[in-house]
Amino acid sequence: MRLYQGIRSLILSLFRKILFLWVRTDVSGNTLEALGLDPDKPVCYVLQYSSLSSRLVLEQEVIRARLPGATDTLPVKNGPSHSFFFLYKRIGGLFRGGRHKPVPTREFTDLVHFGLEHPDQDVQIVPVSLFWGRSPDKEKSLVKLLLSDTWSVAGRLQKFLIILVHGRNTYVQFNQPLSLRQVVDEYRDNEQKANRKLARILRTHFRRVRQAVLGPDLSHRRTLVEGLVRTQAVKEAIRETAAKDDIPPEKVRAKAYKYADEIAASMSIVTIRFLELVLAWLWNRIYNGIAIHNIGVAKEAAQDNAVVYVPCHRSHIDYLLLSYVLYKNGLMPPHIAAGINLNMPIVGPILRRGGAFFMRRSFKDNPLYATVFNEYMHVMFTRGYSVEYFVEGGRSRTGRMLPPRPGMLSMTVRSFLRDHRKPIVFVPVYIGYEKVMEGRSYLGELRGKKKQKESIFGLAKTARKLTNSFGRVAVNFGDPIHLDKVLDDVHESWRHEAYDAEYRPPWLNQAVDNLSQRVASNINASVAVNPIGMTATVLLGTERLAMDEGQLIRLLDKYADLLRAYPYAETITLPEGSGRDWIAYCENMGLITRQPQKLGDIIALEGSNAILMTYYRNNIQHLFALPALIASLFENKASLSREKIVFLTSVAYPYLQSELFLQYDQEKVDAVINQWIDVLVDQGLLIRLEDERLGRPEEGTEAMLRSRILSRFIIQTLERYHITLGILRKYGSGNLTAAELEEQSTLLAERMSILFGLNAPEFFDKTLFRNFIANMQKNGVLTTDEDGRLCYGEGLDEVAEDARLVLSVEKRQAIQQVTMLDA
Repeated sequence: MRLYQGIRSLILSLFRKILFLWVRTDVSGNTLEALGLDPDKPVCYVLQYSSLSSRLVLEQEVIRARLPGATDTLPVKNGPSHSFFFLYKRIGGLFRGGRHKPVPTREFTDLVHFGLEHPDQDVQIVPVSLFWGRSPDKEKSLVKLLLSDTWSVAGRLQKFLIILVHGRNTYVQFNQPLSLRQVVDEYRDNEQKANRKLARILRTHFRRVRQAVLGPDLSHRRTLVEGLVRTQAVKEAIRETAAKDDIPPEKVRAKAYKYADEIAASMSIVTIRFLELVLAWLWNRIYNGIAIHNIGVAKEAAQDNAVVYVPCHRSHIDYLLLSYVLYKNGLMPPHIAAGINLNMPIVGPILRRGGAFFMRRSFKDNPLYATVFNEYMHVMFTRGYSVEYFVEGGRSRTGRMLPPRPGMLSMTVRSFLRDHRKPIVFVPVYIGYEKVMEGRSYLGELRGKKKQKESIFGLAKTARKLTNSFGRVAVNFGDPIHLDKVLDDVHESWRHEAYDAEYRPPWLNQAVDNLSQRVASNINASVAVNPIGMTATVLLGTERLAMDEGQLIRLLDKYADLLRAYPYAETITLPEGSGRDWIAYCENMGLITRQPQKLGDIIALEGSNAILMTYYRNNIQHLFALPALIASLFENKASLSREKIVFLTSVAYPYLQSELFLQYDQEKVDAVINQWIDVLVDQGLLIRLEDERLGRPEEGTEAMLRSRILSRFIIQTLERYHITLGILRKYGSGNLTAAELEEQSTLLAERMSILFGLNAPEFFDKTLFRNFIANMQKNGVLTTDEDGRLCYGEGLDEVAEDARLVLSVEKRQAIQQVTMLDA
């Protein structure tokens, strides 16, 4: 018997070596840490269908990863002799697996029998999914369809040909283990039911993984485009357009077909594989690595839902990077909403085949185009395709999250209301760059330079940057948002109402607004803090943008400790190393300068870097918003009662929340503020005094320096608010419209930026003033009379006086000097 087993093992080993002369694999989840295996319990691997080639791949990857052996005898007393098994036997002919009812293998039933007979022993069952290739192309090619790893079971000859064609693009996914004991405990007296339960769990698991990896079947693009024009909504839009513009319906139909053809993606797995190779080369050339966190959120969401990936938008690289990360981690790349400006020669067709669908900037004046686009999105969601779009609309030039635009979110909600059989889950994604490729062009735009139009020549110009290093990139997946739960919060009875393509329920705007706020705050709650962002934040908080190296190191370490003391969210990530390491890293990236001194080197920001670093500071500003706001209250006040601190902070919070997309609900923020007060006391940034009062540290101490610099993390935002309040009080109630207030505020902010040498271009950003004014109206601080002029009561004067606590004497005088001038 031993001789037979030895010969059999030798033969299988030989076959494995022969197979891997050709096969190349991409594997995920094959580490002890990723699997979370209990070292005290035996492991048994399971593949779905019996196949010698699949078994050989499993054995090879287990050996490579140094996991518990798949060829060893299962180390359990009186148990089965195998450490892996197939769930089902192969049934069928030479070429096709057939449609017969699957039959469980003897090894599977033996394992269940063992679990029932030995309740004191447990086995960790690790499901392993294997894909020869990733999905069929949609072209009607018999060869491609026959030789692709799809949803059907391959016969022996077909499997041999599949390995020849797709063996060098094999994907293997190890998944979280199941406990045999937990599965069979319910049916200890009924082995047949125990068998059925484990088979059902594993069958469902393999189906869900297959859905996530392969995605829904791709239909032929021409069929899809023609189908869009035949939908009822588009037919009605054609009739209305023809009647309104007095154009023959045939011409309008041709125009609708042209719109559909302009919009639709043409996803090609061949192109995706090609892009995978090109992008792998590109990332290795320009980045020092890609850090991926919480990818399990996306994997879980993709198994039973239509997924909408909603990343922040910092760079054109975002499109490519997220698709690459998903594909490398065993998920089907999404269909990506791209601006029509990217549909340029050469680049456009490649992006389209990579999954991009193109959209125009505005639909308002073209109802026919809007209907075609809406129907296309509806097809994507109802068929279960994953989709990616940027809720901010455009790329952020300041490094902050931009206010979400409602267009795509509204389309998604309306599509789901029409047909909610397929659940939709939003997966927020934070993409963090240590050095954004477009940084210098953003700098020019913020200084007033006209935005460059995308073109082939522009891309060629960008390609020259590929010799530069742009540091590391982080891709963090945030907490998922289930659309049905958002709708439940807004309108509980939405499931019981009927919706057509044109109907907009009265509560739609509220639902879209709630959804957009959750998306933006969940993106910010998954931020990746990096050395450049931390260094920028501290140096920009100094008066001269320079600091002694030793002191800067200590401050960096202390502020990192502050983030660890009260984590903003479980999904944020902090940089490895210490302040000393981060300074060296920033210096190596050419973003800070060192001035050698005998008493200690000076680290400084100089030239355009001083402005560029505000971009990276703004990436993480929201993490420090509340502690910085609390610290700022002590700029001109030696002590305050805890009650006053909580009151003033909570008054300012709604405006900070709206601007920085903070995650805390207004009703719960008082508890968060109190928690931060305690943390600041523990860190020595506040001192407990008598009568529930709190004071700032003693002047001249490093604690006072830390407190003062911390307050500067948010001080410019508060100064902007004070500018608007000052202008309102200057003109008086009922004398300014919102547009006039916005214009006056922007002009004064620009003036102060010049007078005080402020390096933050967003200090006089019209959008931020507009948002602040709108929020004062929303919160009832401002009202509008019948002529559209802003009115306010005595409460505004009290808030304005309290706001003076955070301003320096010089800035208070500058604002007062301008606002006291005659209108």
